[in-house]
Amino acid sequence: MNTDLQDYSHKRLNVLTGEWVLVSPHRAKRPWQGQNEELSKEVKPAYDKSCYLCPTNTRINGEVNPDYKGAFVFTNDFAALQKDSPSFAINDGLLQAQSETGICKVICFSPDHSKSLAEMSVQAIEKVVVTWKEEYEILGSEKSINYVQIFENKGAVMGCSNPHPHGQIWSQSSLPNEVYKKDIHQLAYFQKNNKTILEDYVQQELALKERIIFENDAFVVLIPFWAVWPFEAMILPKKAQKNLSCLTKEEGFQFAEAISVLTKAYDKLFNCSFPYSSGIHQAPTNGEANDHWHWHMSFYPPLLRSATVKKFMVGYEMFGSPQRDITAEIAAKRLREI
Repeated sequence: MNTDLQDYSHKRLNVLTGEWVLVSPHRAKRPWQGQNEELSKEVKPAYDKSCYLCPTNTRINGEVNPDYKGAFVFTNDFAALQKDSPSFAINDGLLQAQSETGICKVICFSPDHSKSLAEMSVQAIEKVVVTWKEEYEILGSEKSINYVQIFENKGAVMGCSNPHPHGQIWSQSSLPNEVYKKDIHQLAYFQKNNKTILEDYVQQELALKERIIFENDAFVVLIPFWAVWPFEAMILPKKAQKNLSCLTKEEGFQFAEAISVLTKAYDKLFNCSFPYSSGIHQAPTNGEANDHWHWHMSFYPPLLRSATVKKFMVGYEMFGSPQRDITAEIAAKRLREI
């Protein structure tokens, strides 16, 4: 490892967004006398009659869930985007607004109320991957939909209001901010080099092996060089693929394996059900070729030193730029050893 990066303050560039993160490794050496929490002894039932997401239960809108056995998808009862919102625009000097339409869905990962992705088999996670792929294609085929965002908020600390293992799929008529930034930077690199930026990046990471956590034939799990969150991680295909539709059956299984390995390592890190927000960034569904896109899945966990000590984005992070103490290399080493 470059010792300067481990000893002195510096900033690192996120090549996907063009933004910088301040890294302060010397701060990680300060003494810590906080708690190291034990795994919660609470045992969740496989079925909860009061859960809106469990099989055969009635949701808040009166609809009854089927007795599903694998992944189950339904339109969000409290969708953030409306499919039939009227088209309008406001352009009054510096006051500008535009209508936005979309479709929001919920995906239950498993009928078992007690199991997170970390506790599911690779075969069960593979069914989730297949469902993500299908929903990307179904929603993306809608004329009014130009982007499909798949994500999960795990844990109450991440704002998850229902402990049943589930994620969400929001699709909309325009590109959200983070996707827009990545679209611009990936396109610029592709036009200059005739290959995706992440195709070159993953080869550089595989050669260095400083931030790699796990790899199989098709995928790499790593801590990005520019990671913001203490144990932020990324899963990405080794070869350039612009969206989930490119996955073969075998690659879908290997993607599920990568998710399983990472989420299990997270749970073992602080001996708790590790909270995070995860999301898949992939090519827009706007009818363009989008060959510059290289899809990837990112995990943003807030825990810093223990099951209860979190990293807060406050102060300098709010008014300056993101900042971290634990370097990406040290974070990768800890997860790799687990």
